[in-house]
Amino acid sequence: MQHPAQSSTPPASAEFTDFVARASASPDVVGLVLSGSRARQGMATARSDHDVYVITADRATASTTASTTTTPTTSPAAPPDVIEGRRSPALDVMPLSLSAFRAHGLPGDAHAWDRYAFAHCTVLLDRLDGTITQLVQEKATLEGLEAHRLARSELDAYISSVYRSLKSHRDGRPAVAHLDAAESVPYLLTVVFALHQRVRPYNKYLLWELRNHPLGAPQWAADVLVPRIRRILADGDLDTQRALFATVEHAARRAGHGSVLDSWGADIDPLRPQGRSPSQPHQGVGQGE
Repeated sequence: MQHPAQSSTPPASAEFTDFVARASASPDVVGLVLSGSRARQGMATARSDHDVYVITADRATASTTASTTTTPTTSPAAPPDVIEGRRSPALDVMPLSLSAFRAHGLPGDAHAWDRYAFAHCTVLLDRLDGTITQLVQEKATLEGLEAHRLARSELDAYISSVYRSLKSHRDGRPAVAHLDAAESVPYLLTVVFALHQRVRPYNKYLLWELRNHPLGAPQWAADVLVPRIRRILADGDLDTQRALFATVEHAARRAGHGSVLDSWGADIDPLRPQGRSPSQPHQGVGQGE
């Protein structure tokens, strides 16, 4: 697989620098966080906008914020585009109260899908003595119990999708077998990253994540994992599915999730490469066996 050359980050737009200056001058703003391609070295292009989360003080913390900030309390109120948000080709502003930001992206939140936005982001302003930075760090990784529970639930879903794909192949239904194979991929990726207490990246950043923040073991390297995923997405190839399942099974058992796999009983046997025991990882690339 060819690696695209990583270019240097394009210069920040004047609209972005002006916005940050105006937002930082407002006593209502307690935090600014830059996310998206602009926060990830080598991902931004000349067309990339600046994704900025603006965290504003809650009523309960407004007096505390005003007393601890060096900004005079007589400063004018924040401009509407700072508090209400704004979207342009150069700037995407997402305003959140401090209370909303605490829950944003975490399990149970309506925007739980947005959690990866805070992995590798840049805190531009933290007016709360490190609180914003700490909240960002909590969103950026999975703590031990959370990672354990997520890996178990998504592992079960991954097995189910692969199992249904193989059954449809067996029954002469290649189209739906392909769909189930494709559906297994998001579960697979969530499991793999959860096993490392990491948040699954958005698809756009998968290669960047694996290359710049590798998961360690060679079977998860970008040039090994991604070709397998592409083959599964292309046609649901059975050998590739089985080879990748064997790799996941080995890692899951080592992480203490054997009971999830064993709960499937003999139904799990067709998912493994022929003649391979559950304790053996598979190192093949591409189509697998």
